[in-house]
Amino acid sequence: MSENRGGERWKPDVLGAHFEQLTLPLKSDVEGEVVATLVRHTALRPLELRALPADGADVLYVHGWSDYFFQTHLAEYWRSVGARFHALDLRKYGRSLRDYQTPGFVDDLSIYDEDIEAALTAMGHEAPKPGPTVNVGKRRPLILMGHSTGGLTLSLWAARHPGRAQALVLNSPWLEFQARGIGREVIAPAIVLGAKVAPLAQLPNVDLGFYTRTVSKAFDGEWDYNTAWRPERGFPTHPAWLKAVLFGHGTIAAGIDVGAPVLSLMSSRSTISLVWSPAMMTSDIVLVVDDIAVRSLRLAPGVTVERLDGAIHDVMLSAKPVREAAYAAITRWLRGYFAH
Repeated sequence: MSENRGGERWKPDVLGAHFEQLTLPLKSDVEGEVVATLVRHTALRPLELRALPADGADVLYVHGWSDYFFQTHLAEYWRSVGARFHALDLRKYGRSLRDYQTPGFVDDLSIYDEDIEAALTAMGHEAPKPGPTVNVGKRRPLILMGHSTGGLTLSLWAARHPGRAQALVLNSPWLEFQARGIGREVIAPAIVLGAKVAPLAQLPNVDLGFYTRTVSKAFDGEWDYNTAWRPERGFPTHPAWLKAVLFGHGTIAAGIDVGAPVLSLMSSRSTISLVWSPAMMTSDIVLVVDDIAVRSLRLAPGVTVERLDGAIHDVMLSAKPVREAAYAAITRWLRGYFAH
């Protein structure tokens, strides 16, 4: 196992064969020591005489809210198209969560710049140093992939760091509040005040467990995962965290440029309801996908929106035929828009 530049070592990951993890020490905060965790897929790329759509690229995947990386089939897909796959468990999530920490909490999404930079440095994509450019050879292309809040975080990061990524693939990115822009503007003043008065107060939990029902093998889904890292009704939310998310939504609404072509994947429809319905097994029950499709167009001059019939909120956890359709869509897009 190789040593990272910071002294940490890659070690076997909880996902088993062909997966390793690296602890990334970060600056401490008021709760104490903070780390992120980088996971890499170590299986070799397939031997192919023809060029593969993502040949020679590096992929960095970032999860969503109340989540962590466990989708081994996603890593296998990227390997099959020629890329080296890495996934990042952000601070206070998954492998990076410590008992003394408030799960998932930050009060500004730009705080994750440190996590992302640490991961990219470990991958060989460290930020350019100021001053004259030194010719160190051609760097591997970088593809960023984010799900839900991870898609929002990566979109904002890419806009602040133009030229670092060559492509952005989004999986149901949380680019707008569920009550739309008007609802965001109505709720924002109360959330901003709450963030000042009691930033860590617990907000009412609106997660009824329906999404877990669609995903978990313990219910109607097909996936096994660590329920301490991905709880049935999600992590508690707090005003300062929601303020950070709403600010991100407002930034997207105003328009940004991530500096690379974008593919935004999502379900063809949403089912937002306080009562369980079988339709929830084949639709997004977290976000209003029509709004997400519109907001995706605010990310860059070149955006492709792919609506997938039968997809759930995490498109890559949908039924197998939907997953296969999603992978086929990514492959088509890579062949058409990923210049490297």
